[in-house]
Amino acid sequence: MSQREKAILPLLLTQLRLPTMKRLWEGLASEAEVKGWSGPTYLSSLCEREVADRDHRRLARHMMEAQLPKGKTVENYDFNNIAGITKAKILGLASGEVWVKEGMNVLIFGGSGVGKTHLAAAIGEKLIEKGFRVLFNRTTELVQKLQAAKRSLTLPVALEKLDKYDCLILDDFGYVQKDELETSVLFELICERYERKSMVITCNQPFKDWDRIFLDKQMAIAAVDRLVHHATILEVEAESYRRKQAINKKNGKEAEK
Repeated sequence: MSQREKAILPLLLTQLRLPTMKRLWEGLASEAEVKGWSGPTYLSSLCEREVADRDHRRLARHMMEAQLPKGKTVENYDFNNIAGITKAKILGLASGEVWVKEGMNVLIFGGSGVGKTHLAAAIGEKLIEKGFRVLFNRTTELVQKLQAAKRSLTLPVALEKLDKYDCLILDDFGYVQKDELETSVLFELICERYERKSMVITCNQPFKDWDRIFLDKQMAIAAVDRLVHHATILEVEAESYRRKQAINKKNGKEAEK
């Protein structure tokens, strides 16, 4: 290879936005020469590295934008602590093969501290690994953002931005204030994503108590109807993790005395 080719190739790779190929081409060319690779074999090897590195960067970027709570994975969830929900079932949901592609929902119900958020975040992480885009939200925080958008007449734009995510995780759905503006924007979000884009919702209140969330009873019925229409419902029955940890901590201190 001439000096001119050596000088121009990095510039071309930069222009083509192929940073991994730019970084590796020279070293891999030396390896190809030693091993007697053909031109297509060398090029194929270089392209494979570019694609693999691009996939890794995309995964890292999507993990960061998802804003998932740290450390809540399928692997470190204690399935022995709950009844009726298996690791295999959660991994099946985490593939997203059917329900995310068809705009279905997963609704996770249970009392405080039983691991609903952990399950939702764990599903979200696996979905990202499968190539889906996910965004985790505390429901009250997202509703406040949508409220502000509605006041500034930019709610359609805000909903359109959320539309790029294959799955929205709405955590602690039951803590939304029973306020007309809050519940109306939440209902608009549900309607906007209905049968198009998926949601994972965690809630400590059963459907029969959703009139505590939505100011209007008919709106509550309509919201439930849309969410349940294409949904997998998980009921988490377990002892509160926080209560269990507090008891263990207390017992540990007493044992030290």
